Amino acid sequence: MVVDPTPSNLDLSLVSLFAGWAMGGEVQRRLTADGLGELRFNDGVVFQHVLAGPLSISALAERMSVTQQAASKAVAELEGRGLLRREPDPADARTRLLHLTDQAENAVAAARKHRAALEKELADEFGEERVADAKALLAGILGRYGEPEAIRGRRVLPPR
Repeated sequence: MVVDPTPSNLDLSLVSLFAGWAMGGEVQRRLTADGLGELRFNDGVVFQHVLAGPLSISALAERMSVTQQAASKAVAELEGRGLLRREPDPADARTRLLHLTDQAENAVAAARKHRAALEKELADEFGEERVADAKALLAGILGRYGEPEAIRGRRVLPPR
């Protein structure tokens, strides 16, 4: 048992999880400094699906592996904050498709910019080769235990 946990004596699974959380927190701080403090990490869980193209609430629920009621609640909250909008489906007027608003698209672009800046800062501090090796190791772990197709299909979910 680890009595005095430090990053160097944690298991790889924990140190990588906590490092990801720390980087996510730093991206959030930078977004807040940009005036985008209303964004939440979980907004990205919905955004990843809508980024792939407009979709219905039922399709969103299926992709997120949640009930339609849970998806509707998340959509209503994001819609109320001006991050999602609904438009009629050109193929079926009874169905409304979800789209990111300009505000959400700007937030996605800002988050991408900040993640790239973090990676550059780490490369400057630790060396490009070490950062590339770390990414390769973590990508290999994702390939072994994760679902690379879920990443490509924007269907990444936390463990249950």
